[in-house]
Amino acid sequence: MPPAPRAIVVGTGFGCRIHVPALRAAGFEVAGLIGTDPDRTRRRADAVNIADIFTDLGEAIERTGAVAVTIATPPATHAALALTAIERGCHVLCEKPMAADLAEARAMLAAAEQAGVTHLIGNEFRWAPDRAMIGRAIANGLIGDPRYVTLSSVLPIVADPAARMPRWWFDAGAGGGWLGAHGSHLVDQLRVWLGEVDSLSATLPTVPDRPADAAEDSYIVRFRMKNGAQGVLQHSAGVWGPSENISRVAGTHGTLWVDKGVVKIADRDGVRDLPVDADLHLPPVEADDPRKAAMLFELAPFIRLCEALRAGVEGRPMPDDVPIPTFHDGVAAMALLDAIRQSAAQDGALINIA
Repeated sequence: MPPAPRAIVVGTGFGCRIHVPALRAAGFEVAGLIGTDPDRTRRRADAVNIADIFTDLGEAIERTGAVAVTIATPPATHAALALTAIERGCHVLCEKPMAADLAEARAMLAAAEQAGVTHLIGNEFRWAPDRAMIGRAIANGLIGDPRYVTLSSVLPIVADPAARMPRWWFDAGAGGGWLGAHGSHLVDQLRVWLGEVDSLSATLPTVPDRPADAAEDSYIVRFRMKNGAQGVLQHSAGVWGPSENISRVAGTHGTLWVDKGVVKIADRDGVRDLPVDADLHLPPVEADDPRKAAMLFELAPFIRLCEALRAGVEGRPMPDDVPIPTFHDGVAAMALLDAIRQSAAQDGALINIA
């Protein structure tokens, strides 16, 4: 049996919590962990049984012989790290949002394509069974032509401004803001389901009292797709009270939505469940600590993403159960995130997407 491909994880937060176990489950050897603080990086590496730590990616690649790099750091750092990995011939899996802005994202894509390496974006929720099933149902014409879309939810996780969260989430200079931290997933979900956006209007409000220079904790986006569907993306992480979520797509012949993780469809034949196709079932994962149970909904789909990375590293065909998120998708998403920020800066002006 050939040796497991070697990977390096950059980032000691989400990188240790999700990237490390997902890479291992997909058959990688995690050969090193990179962080900015050596003492903290050593502690976190020990906690996940990684022997070697580094503060410099180039050195880490040279010393470990890694062939893949995963990046789980604030968005403003992604471009420099990805370009360093690509220059050394490594395959790259980069967290979302892809970069600080569209120009950086385009530079990353150009470098990866020129080098001929596999390039993936951390949109693991493409493998979430409910989202994947809705995408298939739309593609198979179960609701006819999509016309109306609502993706709306509220969470209380940062309703208290003192809540402990990754620092970059509310640091605009680091590429933060709830639009990037969370909205990049919904923007990707929208594109997978319905294609490309034609135009949008957006605002980026803040609900709780925060410093004036803090990035947003909410976003509201009104959009029109190139296929004619229209709808709203809106989400706030700063709303006290119970969490609520609506994911609904209505078309000329029916409506799809999610109820407690189960996909439903309503049409002339009534309301019924859509069972998850066999190829969309996720690998079983278990938490070794009850306090870690919440991470399981992220880990299982991330294993699928890492399996796609390994296929790319080994030159095998990638799985085709869901569309694989590449740097092309990252660039498209960055164009929309930049357009949303542009619209918000102009009091919700209508922005046409090229």
